[in-house]
Amino acid sequence: MIKFLSRLPMRALYALSTILYLLAFYVVRHRHRVIREQLEKAYPQLSDAERRRIHKQFLKNFCDVMVEVLKSVSMTEADMSAHVQILNLEQARRYLDAGQSVMFVTSHLCNWEWLLHGVTLQLGYPVDAAYKPLHDQWAERLMLKVRSRFGARLVPAKELLTDFLQRRGIVRAVAMNADQAPVSTDKRYWTQFLGQDTAFYIGAEQIARATRLPILYAAMRRMRRGFYEVEFIPLWDGRERSPPNSVTERYARACEIEVLESPADWLWSYRRWRLKKPLYGAD
Repeated sequence: MIKFLSRLPMRALYALSTILYLLAFYVVRHRHRVIREQLEKAYPQLSDAERRRIHKQFLKNFCDVMVEVLKSVSMTEADMSAHVQILNLEQARRYLDAGQSVMFVTSHLCNWEWLLHGVTLQLGYPVDAAYKPLHDQWAERLMLKVRSRFGARLVPAKELLTDFLQRRGIVRAVAMNADQAPVSTDKRYWTQFLGQDTAFYIGAEQIARATRLPILYAAMRRMRRGFYEVEFIPLWDGRERSPPNSVTERYARACEIEVLESPADWLWSYRRWRLKKPLYGAD
């Protein structure tokens, strides 16, 4: 069924996306309370009508992303590269061509699944992408198959550092999506993000510092329906002396800029501020 649906033309899949949006907003009310409350926190200065417009556009975009991921099951390499244009590959290749692996960090903006495919196809070097294994074995196999079909290599996030050290001789890019909330047992860095006390993973910075990997933020922007641009923004060159967590702070700022420029493209249905900053000290 998945393969059959993926072979439908994009116009048919976008028609399906529109139906899914109508169901999500007006019938099922998909995570309606979570989205509304988070928009109220991030944009208290906006009117209810303005926040409602962002809410609706987010769901439209999210449904588009779902059918685009479905389409990726049968897309050719040329089709995928045509839909994801990378503006400045030279930012990454200047390290890779010199024999230096790099780290890409990104966020849940636009179509992060197509971002992985587009970068993997166009970079010219192997891409190892960190992921969190799923509990459902069928969903795990399907996710790995879809994400790796253009050559990306998926590595469980907790094994990323060990895996990199074991394969240190391979020049490659290591990719992480780092804007999710750390779980209660993870070390975290607290900063202001969209006006809220927000915890960020520090794993990306720790791995990069331990392995001297330059870090580039992959900013993705929706140009029109189904077409995206990617720009690599340098965060750390692998040698600069800087205080602990400063690179994570730069990541937070880069992510915040992208969300503010296109709020409907961020993943508002994910409960980002479920963790509360401790009153005394850090944790």
